[in-house]
Amino acid sequence: MLVQLLFSDPLLFLIVVVSILLALGIHEYSHAQMAYSLGDPTAKNQGRLTINPFAHLDPVGTLLLFFIGIGWGKPVPFNPYNLKNRRRGELLVALAGPGSNFVVALIVGLFLRFFVITNFGLLFFLSFFVWINLILGVFNLMPIPPLDGSHILFSFPRLEKFKTIFLKNSLLLIFAVILFMSFVGFQFIVGPLYVLFTGTQPPF
Repeated sequence: MLVQLLFSDPLLFLIVVVSILLALGIHEYSHAQMAYSLGDPTAKNQGRLTINPFAHLDPVGTLLLFFIGIGWGKPVPFNPYNLKNRRRGELLVALAGPGSNFVVALIVGLFLRFFVITNFGLLFFLSFFVWINLILGVFNLMPIPPLDGSHILFSFPRLEKFKTIFLKNSLLLIFAVILFMSFVGFQFIVGPLYVLFTGTQPPF
């Protein structure tokens, strides 16, 4: 658990916390910015058009992130009827969050790959920053409410009929996704992406 790091190495814990909060802020800001760029000011009017992570923290998602290493931020509100091309707009808004995490992970990962960093604190921060962005990107693409993947899934008219079933069983499905990430996602998706982006094995 990440919380244990607070007692064993407070400085490392601070680096981890900053990485997580920054990754969450980027993720949720990207949702808000995409919605705003497509014509919906709802998130902006509610103070969510900011990279400040404290505007986006979800209590449950944040606790899970710190205790088990996966989680989510507070969903960014938007009015689909304000979007240019509603169906396409909903899809783009949903993709913006995890998409931004993958882009950031790629940029920072390539920096780690091609530049030598001798400062351990900075090296750990950047390495963990890539790792947590990949986790947020992969986890949030899972097609389970309230994750972004469900909004992507239901943006297709033929699949919208499954929405009620998914919502009724969302807690059970979230648990299933957590198990999936624990036994499959980290080892076979996040890990290989980290190696692909940075050229090194994850040091965690």
